Amino acid sequence: MSSRKTFPLCSVVRWLVQSAPKKEINTQGRERRFVDWKRVRVTGGKGGDGCVSFHRAAHLPRGGPNGGNGGHGGSVYLQATSSMRDLSHVNRPQYRAERGHHGKGSDQNGRNGLDVTLSVPVGTVVRNKGERSLLGDLQCDGMLLCCAHGGSGGRGNLSYANRTNTAPRQYTEGQEGQERVVELELKTLADIGLVGFPNVGKSTLLRLISNARPKVAAYPFTTLKPHIGIVEYNDHNYTQIAVADIPGLVRGAHKNVGLGHSFLKHIERCHALLYVVDISQHDTWQQLEDLWYELDQYLVGLSLRPSAIVANKMDLKGAEQNVTKLQERTDLEVCPLSALLGDNVDGLKGKLWELYRKAVR
Repeated sequence: MSSRKTFPLCSVVRWLVQSAPKKEINTQGRERRFVDWKRVRVTGGKGGDGCVSFHRAAHLPRGGPNGGNGGHGGSVYLQATSSMRDLSHVNRPQYRAERGHHGKGSDQNGRNGLDVTLSVPVGTVVRNKGERSLLGDLQCDGMLLCCAHGGSGGRGNLSYANRTNTAPRQYTEGQEGQERVVELELKTLADIGLVGFPNVGKSTLLRLISNARPKVAAYPFTTLKPHIGIVEYNDHNYTQIAVADIPGLVRGAHKNVGLGHSFLKHIERCHALLYVVDISQHDTWQQLEDLWYELDQYLVGLSLRPSAIVANKMDLKGAEQNVTKLQERTDLEVCPLSALLGDNVDGLKGKLWELYRKAVR
């Protein structure tokens, strides 16, 4: 008879997996995914039931009812905060508040359920999934919105006592909490938005006038999420203007071509628009007409907001002639510059200040 020792197959597989060399995953330089839409189920807590109880003591043979009321269920709230940039932290399919505690004898009411408060970025729009109705628009830091109310607590038999009914046995159960599916959509809040086609220099421009550091590279669609930079004016009572770098649009964006809706929705909140065009190209006017068309097809009147034009890449051949032709065809202010060389920055900041003053009026 063989004396060879045998091992179960599962043990052998486990040993092979554990002994295999583990490959190190390099996460350095990997950009976190930007999440601007979520769908979650929110449920308020159920109210606690009322209690049926009678007082019993040696010296009080008929002490009367003393059943307490049930506690109210907790509610689910959304609170806007400026410390968050997207909705990636909303990673649960359901948020449920605590239920209310049941009432007890000796006139003890149940404790109310604890509320659930979910923090979301400023600029989050909340809609009801079924009706697509607007529940709230969280535009200010600290703004609070109740998405699901908790159920009311039930009544104990003490609350039913009266002159004609001194020993009631009635009670009510707690009500169910409100339940709904909500859609959270983040729309960037900024004073001025940089709008243009891919690879025209919007990110380089934002790096030039603010402390924002969006990714810059020599290929289209480098920017896949909006970046906000703050431009401060010391000579205007330290006024700060928020400028948003909107990801590049493509022709047909209003039909959601190239994630058009995901980018266009961030332009809705901007009070003024700064069109950035590649002035070295011969189709500069066509670029502007295409941008105006895409904006108006997405939201009527969006292109009519206070705006100006930045003629970027003035360091390239043919830019001077194209700027002259563009200024002859439009009534909008044109600011020629080269974001790569960093020239005419003060002129651009002056145009931003003028746009900001027009928008806030």
